[in-house]
Amino acid sequence: MSERSPAHRLDAQGINTGAKVHWNLTTAPLVELAVARGEGKLAKDGPLVVKTGTHTGRSAQDKFTVRDATTESSVWWGKSNKPISPEHFANLKVDFLAALAGKESLFAQDLYGGSQPEHRVRVRVINEYAWHSLFIRTMLVRPPLEELAGFVPEFTIIDLPSFRADPARHGCRGETVIAVNLTEKLILIGGTEYGGEMKKSVFGLLNYLLPPQGIMPMHCSANIGPEGDTAIFFGLSGTGKTTLSADKARTLIGDDEHGWSDTAVFNFEGGCYAKMIRLSPDSEPEIYATTKRFGTVLENVVMDEETRQLDLDDATLAENSRGVYPIDFIPNSSERNMGPVPKNVIMLTADAFGVLPPIARLTPDQAMYHFLSGYTAKVAGTEIGVTEPEATFSTCFGAPFMPRHPSVYGNLLKERIARGGVTCWLVNTGWTGGKYGTGKRMPIKETRALLNAALDGSLNNVEFRKDSNFGFEVPVAVTGVDNAILDPRSTWADKDDYDATAAKLVDLFVANFAEFAEHVDEGVRQSGPTQTQVQTQQTQTSSA
Repeated sequence: MSERSPAHRLDAQGINTGAKVHWNLTTAPLVELAVARGEGKLAKDGPLVVKTGTHTGRSAQDKFTVRDATTESSVWWGKSNKPISPEHFANLKVDFLAALAGKESLFAQDLYGGSQPEHRVRVRVINEYAWHSLFIRTMLVRPPLEELAGFVPEFTIIDLPSFRADPARHGCRGETVIAVNLTEKLILIGGTEYGGEMKKSVFGLLNYLLPPQGIMPMHCSANIGPEGDTAIFFGLSGTGKTTLSADKARTLIGDDEHGWSDTAVFNFEGGCYAKMIRLSPDSEPEIYATTKRFGTVLENVVMDEETRQLDLDDATLAENSRGVYPIDFIPNSSERNMGPVPKNVIMLTADAFGVLPPIARLTPDQAMYHFLSGYTAKVAGTEIGVTEPEATFSTCFGAPFMPRHPSVYGNLLKERIARGGVTCWLVNTGWTGGKYGTGKRMPIKETRALLNAALDGSLNNVEFRKDSNFGFEVPVAVTGVDNAILDPRSTWADKDDYDATAAKLVDLFVANFAEFAEHVDEGVRQSGPTQTQVQTQQTQTSSA
């Protein structure tokens, strides 16, 4: 038994296989095996390039949680948390173990989910692909060598892309399945090669386990300023969470998943998972540099087969092309993946309606309202005739990963904001001067200038106005920023169109929040927008 092999092996877990098990391999041997097995190819500057086939993103509709005595009253059942019966899971487990028994080789990694020792979970991940083993080893927290021999997993993930589920036998939707059994502490992933399913499965576990301990799990990035001030950035995909947190003037804690304890903000992970499509060496130099490093894994990035040159602008394989790299590939990352409790909370949205200001200051009640709303907007699709943006509301900025009711996370956030005297901001990285198709994307230079002013405290000293649509505070003028963009309505050529669009967005917010109204207090209910506010503004404008 090598020093990387644990004493507690697969047979101790009831997993019997004749396969050669590669235990806790490091980066170089995993890359070698992935290339030798035809799982991927090396690009010109060193990264491993892989394709994930038909699944280039998460299969959210194929994820199920076992509904039993453990989860019946603790899981928020519905669209994001769909149930599977214990009987169907038992069938699935039998078939997964049978599939493992027939493999010639397997890869196993023993890892931590969570960087703060008191609040982490021990996870064993079993894969049939070498590159999947490299992916999850890069993404999670790697135990020091001396801890591997005695490692005993609390949860186990088995990921078999070659497995094909049977809906009748397994109670799922099709051949792809992600099944979570919180009682047996086992997650089974089959029928998809997309590496992100493993990453988000661990995130879901921590989102379930930590709230009863009073720990706030968050779908956010986080960094630390030169004065030791931590900032966290909530945001859905495409809002700038990874880009804005990778700031050369601040120390990166992590880009995607964190916990907020009494003493720290701590990264759940040891790596980053960034979007690669149209990545800019000018706007995102730290992330761009990772595409030229050995140890990075690139999913669905187009590469010239002869020159092995990457084309990050080519979306032929996927719009959601991704890069996985150790967090220390970012030059100014935190050695401990941890920082002090935050002084600022930033909620990012890419408003394709062009209604929201580039930055707004929120009260604790408003922060909870916008956290539960989790708003961003997708741009118009490719279908002919579709020109309107589409609003997306994902509660807690991560509904698919939140097993418990959103109010659990919302109340935790509100309590921690109040306890720490945290300042909260809503930042729009979307459109200005009109909606998508008419206006333009918010300049990243202006966004960074406003964020810097918020984080260094100087923004708190400027004059603010109350936004007539949403009621939050918006700065009137900020040094170094084109003040015209601070008032979205003034940037629209057609003011009536702005008013109508704002009224539509307010309606969408109000309708979406209805399901949360009975779970929050009156202060939060009154902190959102109302249609009356918009009508009043329109009346005043018409009178003028």
